Amino acid sequence: MRARPLTLIQDELVDYDEAMERMTDLVGQRQQDARPDTLWLLSHPSVYTVGRRTPVAHLPDPAHGIPVVETGRGGQLTYHGPGQLVGYLVVKLDEGEGIVDYVREVELRLVEALGKLGVPAERRDTPPGSELLTGVWTAETGRKIISIGMRQSRGVTSHGFALNVDGDLTPWGWAVACGMPDVDMTSLRRETGSAAVDGVRLAVAEAFEAH
Repeated sequence: MRARPLTLIQDELVDYDEAMERMTDLVGQRQQDARPDTLWLLSHPSVYTVGRRTPVAHLPDPAHGIPVVETGRGGQLTYHGPGQLVGYLVVKLDEGEGIVDYVREVELRLVEALGKLGVPAERRDTPPGSELLTGVWTAETGRKIISIGMRQSRGVTSHGFALNVDGDLTPWGWAVACGMPDVDMTSLRRETGSAAVDGVRLAVAEAFEAH
C-alpha cells in the first residue's frame, strides 16, 4: 500500500443506525475524492449486527432485549456495546488491490497496536476449503479479541473492526459470534487486568497513521 494522508474522526457512543448513515456519506465523498482516507473511531450502544450469510440458528434469543440489525458488510454475527472500540475505515483501494488484501493489512495493523498495548496477537490463515477467517486472536491464550467485517463499493472500503477493550463480554455468549460456535471472545481487560480506553485509541490510530 502506498502512503497517503489518513483523516482521524473520534466520537464516543453513537447509535448504530446513525453511524451507518454517516458512514454512507463518508464513502460517497471518498468515491468522489472529496475527502481523504478516513478512520472513524467510536463505540455503539448494545446491538448485534449480522452479515448477509448469518444463519438464523446463530441469532440471540430476543428475550435478552438486544436489537439485531442486518448490515451489508462481510462476515457473520458480531456484538457491539459500550467498552468496545469500533473503527470504520473509509479507504480508496490501490489499483489491483482487493477487499481481502486490505482486510489482511488491517489485521496486521491491529496486531501491531495490540503489541504496543502489551498483548501479543496474531492473525490466522484460512484453512483450505473453509470460509474466510478474519480477525485477531491473542497469541498466548488463543482467544479472539478483534472482529473484522468489511466491504468495498466502487473501490472504496466501509465498515471495519471491533476491538473489545473493557466492556461486558456476556452478550457474546448469547449468540454464535463470527460463525464459530466454539470461539472464546476476550478483551484487553480480561487479558491484562486493566485497560485505558484513551491509550487504546491512541495505539490504534498510530498503527494506521504510520502506514
